[in-house]
Amino acid sequence: MKIDSHQHFWRYNSGEYGWISSEMEILQKDYLPDQLKGELSSAGFDGSVAVQARQSLAETEWLLTLAEKNSFIKGVVGWVDLCSPDVEEQIIRLAVNPKLVGLRHVIHDEEDDDFMLRKSFLRGLARLKSYGLAYDILVFPRHLPNTIHLVSRFPEQVFILDHIGKPFIRDKKISPWKEDIEKLARFSNVRCKLSGMVTEANIRSWKQEDLIPYLDVVFGAFGTDRLLIGSDWPVCRLAGSYKQVMQLVLDYIRTFPERDKEKILGENAIKAYNLKR
Repeated sequence: MKIDSHQHFWRYNSGEYGWISSEMEILQKDYLPDQLKGELSSAGFDGSVAVQARQSLAETEWLLTLAEKNSFIKGVVGWVDLCSPDVEEQIIRLAVNPKLVGLRHVIHDEEDDDFMLRKSFLRGLARLKSYGLAYDILVFPRHLPNTIHLVSRFPEQVFILDHIGKPFIRDKKISPWKEDIEKLARFSNVRCKLSGMVTEANIRSWKQEDLIPYLDVVFGAFGTDRLLIGSDWPVCRLAGSYKQVMQLVLDYIRTFPERDKEKILGENAIKAYNLKR
């Protein structure tokens, strides 16, 4: 199976999606499974992992309902309040659904750069492995040193870095992101999504060659066993079509052995999230 490891759904309203600014008009509408299904099929993908876009239990429950109704949604990365003293009760309530495969918190929107190292957050994160849940890491490059410290504390927990850590592609800046990615990749419990790159480039004038240096870094650091292709649809539409975005990675790995392609295009996601085939 070929799996898009990172996409979103929403019924748009300005109150709950404040991060969608007036300059992102293309995102100011509903994006639902019927729209993605055609995109997946035309690109030759069999399924996807739906990732939270709002930090609420209602969001997670809604995504799980969509996954139950649409078999191509192979898993859901949802949200619970990891800092809550009731975190385990929240996880138990949601984890009865086998489509819940991971959790995420929008770390990069927190005012406190040390949010992920708070005792309450660490205490909640420690509960995930018991329920077989991965944790998606959404950070800016400045958070990578703390991310390295975080993953070192939980060697048995599967972590998945979203959007290759959001490097400053539009500024052609590669350090210290490069060095931090290489340090992070030394931890075998960390995977990395080949997603969200075009929106870190110049969304109006990016070219494939702008991304090559960053792809070279993550492929050199993580190898072909720990990289997962992802579209970041519909956010990717700010910079390009679904097919254009997926083609970036497909072109990069065109000369790779077939076995490595199979891993990057699906097998690694299936293993990381323990998806049902």
